[in-house]
Amino acid sequence: MTTGEPLSEREHQILEAVIRTYVETAEPTGSRTVARRFKLGISPATVRNTMSDLEEKGYLYHPHTSAGRVPTDMAYRLYVDSLMDRRALSEAERTSLRHELAAGGDVAAVERLLRRAAQVLGLLTQELGIAVAPRLDEAVLERLDLLPVSEAKVLLVMTLRAAGVRTVFVDVPATLPPSTLASVARILNERLAGHTLREIRGTLPDRLRDTVASGDPGSELLNVFLQSAEDWFAPVGTDELHLGSASVLADQPEFSSGERLRSLITLTESRDLLKSAVAGRVDGEGLKVTIGVEHRDPALSGFTLVTSEYHVGGLKGVIGVIGPTRMPYERVIAVVESTSSMVSDLLM
Repeated sequence: MTTGEPLSEREHQILEAVIRTYVETAEPTGSRTVARRFKLGISPATVRNTMSDLEEKGYLYHPHTSAGRVPTDMAYRLYVDSLMDRRALSEAERTSLRHELAAGGDVAAVERLLRRAAQVLGLLTQELGIAVAPRLDEAVLERLDLLPVSEAKVLLVMTLRAAGVRTVFVDVPATLPPSTLASVARILNERLAGHTLREIRGTLPDRLRDTVASGDPGSELLNVFLQSAEDWFAPVGTDELHLGSASVLADQPEFSSGERLRSLITLTESRDLLKSAVAGRVDGEGLKVTIGVEHRDPALSGFTLVTSEYHVGGLKGVIGVIGPTRMPYERVIAVVESTSSMVSDLLM
């Protein structure tokens, strides 16, 4: 998005007044409304002329033949970056938020807490809450165990730091005694524990080189590991997307028309699009706000996405909200930042 011409102090004041009024009313804002409501000490005619200047500079536009004006995406960007007052939630609001997050059950379960966080974010902001689970590719293997299941199968149990337990059934060429399974598990733990799944996949042959002599009962099982490492240590099921209720968005004026409502329905059904938009914001250094045409995908050009990172041990994920560009940015940003911080704390 290109930056408009520099604005005077008066233009800043009037632009902020138009944005605040439009966010609250969802109606194009006229000069008389601004002059009457904000007591800027200038006449409606002066306000009208200034609004005309702001329109020429790309910060406001006329919808249809309305006498009022509506902020552009560029206006919202300036507002978020320079005009609005950043605020934090009060202690009472934070206590209520923590209670709502914990109400979902076991807060130590990552997936359950993220589902709850998406729901709570939606309810508190009246936008669509959204969360993406951590990237398990960076999960650290704490330990693994090999348990006999049948003559031809062994259960591989991997305990991942801050990411729970993952199990994989392993087909083995012959029945292996418990002592052999224990020996192979010991070797695997010695060579693999403390490394990420990504590291293990890329270095497994080197890590298992010269581990057992040829003909040893465990060598066949280790060969099976070498052949299947890409599958077993792949981050299957990672970056899962969680959405809150879309009904809170459907009630907003932007979606009163059939066309806009269809765009909302299409958005909520486009899980791959949303997942890509949100998951790509990991390592985004905290809060990130993308407004309207700033999105790479035109399907998101009518929406604002506000996200913040949370941390689970050494893993990172993203939570936030998506909604129309007309949103109460101060409150939305405060709620998103507080929620991401609390999710990190609850998962410690």
